[in-house]
Amino acid sequence: GTMKAYGAGLLSSFGELKYSIEEDTPDRRPFEPAKTSEQSYPITEYQPVYFYTESFEDAIEKMRAYAATIPRPFTARYNPYTESIDFLDNVDKLKFMAADIKSDVTRLCHALEKLDN
Repeated sequence: GTMKAYGAGLLSSFGELKYSIEEDTPDRRPFEPAKTSEQSYPITEYQPVYFYTESFEDAIEKMRAYAATIPRPFTARYNPYTESIDFLDNVDKLKFMAADIKSDVTRLCHALEKLDN
């Protein structure tokens, strides 16, 4: 268990990073995205509360679960070809995505057939 710091605020301030780890003053709480999203922070002094997690992977899973609870009128997906986020908010975009998936599945099936022969 080596402690690691995540977050632009901590990583940009050696003094605050040291304070967050070594001082008894700050409150340290388990990472819960719903609570961190409501936590207010002063911008001119070190933070009174820091959140910790067992691993970066644990934090990712908690963020994904939390994000899934946020109501939104669209669906988003990561597009690895363009390295961007596509918002699936109309029929044309959904048809385009379906065509991409169909093409990928066809390519996958052809590759499997070649391996079987």
